[in-house]
Amino acid sequence: MSTDQRTDAERRLWDEIEKHNTGMLGVTGGAAHHTQPMTAFAEPKTNQIWFFTRTDTDLAREIGEGKSAMFVHQQRDFQACVGGQLTLQHDTARVDKYWNAVVAAWYPEGKADPRLTLLCLDCDDAQVWISQGGPVKFFWEVAKANATHTTPDVGVSANVNFH
Repeated sequence: MSTDQRTDAERRLWDEIEKHNTGMLGVTGGAAHHTQPMTAFAEPKTNQIWFFTRTDTDLAREIGEGKSAMFVHQQRDFQACVGGQLTLQHDTARVDKYWNAVVAAWYPEGKADPRLTLLCLDCDDAQVWISQGGPVKFFWEVAKANATHTTPDVGVSANVNFH
């Protein structure tokens, strides 16, 4: 994979999270865990993804001083799994920056809610898959691969290292 392809994959990752900011967040390692839907606020310049939560949630209690975590983001022609360190942060400037009507619906006491907190995913790396050509090309490539005993060319995959 070329440097240009990795750079394009990283740029596309941040663009996709900013445009379609819902994904699945979960802690990795230890006992069996499930991911949960969360709204993401991307900060590409710092390689961070921010999430609103409450201090009384299972996820917030489990994180404690910090845990390895992953954020999975998927759209029709784009999939990514971002790994990093997830920590609780009490950052009023970011609360103000990202506060909106959707976020407010989860906090009846508003920004002053004592249980309001943020999660920060410091991104280490990501695996990104970008499909090209849509569903028609996908089925064409599958049919062609079966007929020619090759593998389908349905897009690119890139590993993005943020450090």
